[in-house]
Amino acid sequence: MTEHSTEQRHAGRKPQWWRAGWFVPAVLVALAVILIAENTASVRIRLFIPVVTMPLWTALLIVWVIGVLTGLFVARRRR
Repeated sequence: MTEHSTEQRHAGRKPQWWRAGWFVPAVLVALAVILIAENTASVRIRLFIPVVTMPLWTALLIVWVIGVLTGLFVARRRR
């Protein structure tokens, strides 16, 4: 194959990372990390019955991890 025919075959295609749908999730993860890192104050959180005091970033991180695990579970069940 010549270099010219390879360029024609790939012309108009998006890069692999863009086609795979990694750009938008990567931006969302970056925004989530920034949100978690910026919120460091201690807050009171009610967990059904007990009230706990913890840094807000910890609570946000816990909810984020639960969301990621739920998303992975749903994506796996679709296959």
